[in-house]
Amino acid sequence: MNRLNFKELQWTDENHNLFKEHLLSLAQEEYKKFSASLIPNCNNMIGVRIPALREIAKQISKGDWRSFLTVASDEYFEMVMIQGFVLGYIDVDCQTRLEYIENFVPKIDNWSVCDSTCSSFKFAQKNRVEVFDFLDTHLNSKEEYELRFAIVMLLNHFIVDEYIDSVLKILGNLNHSGYYVKMAVAWTLSICFIKYNDKTMSLICSDILDDETLRMTLQKIVESNRVDKSTKDEIRKLKKQKLSND
Repeated sequence: MNRLNFKELQWTDENHNLFKEHLLSLAQEEYKKFSASLIPNCNNMIGVRIPALREIAKQISKGDWRSFLTVASDEYFEMVMIQGFVLGYIDVDCQTRLEYIENFVPKIDNWSVCDSTCSSFKFAQKNRVEVFDFLDTHLNSKEEYELRFAIVMLLNHFIVDEYIDSVLKILGNLNHSGYYVKMAVAWTLSICFIKYNDKTMSLICSDILDDETLRMTLQKIVESNRVDKSTKDEIRKLKKQKLSND
């Protein structure tokens, strides 16, 4: 297949089919098997590596990205991922971008699309007030991946002086049974611990977190390469004290 010029491509249904064929031509079966094994219930993966998806998204973002998002199919994992990357790369005002992201969030149905796209939304760091307000509704969601999206956005873009108290308060008040929510909270708290040790320890020792989330949080801290050995030893002791079954 000839290389498609995504910057100049007119996004008709016919050309979207060519786009799909192009993705299928990039498939790597062994990579697909490995990646799909890490993402539960992901039965629609082609097997295209993330750097290739990012490059395609960057090209699309420099062209008629609005038409692309209008015709874009959710048939494959990679197609959804590219839509998320495009939303991170486009040159547009914050409010317009958030309107598109609002329509994208319901498409997130696995941790991989969630985490990869959130890390691409670097515009949030220059628009924290607007984005924090935007996340408020999603932080009240009962949907597992919508809530994970909001938490991972906090992880990537709001663990800073101006927001750390708000982030810790939000994490302490969350009450959701979903595994991928609890893991997102634990991951976020482990990064909070590295950057704001005292504040985060106050939350960890407060008995606010449920046992499963606390266990995950302490384990993430112990596994971190950014935590020294003596601190890890203290965390292990704390884990035994707080979680009698460990």
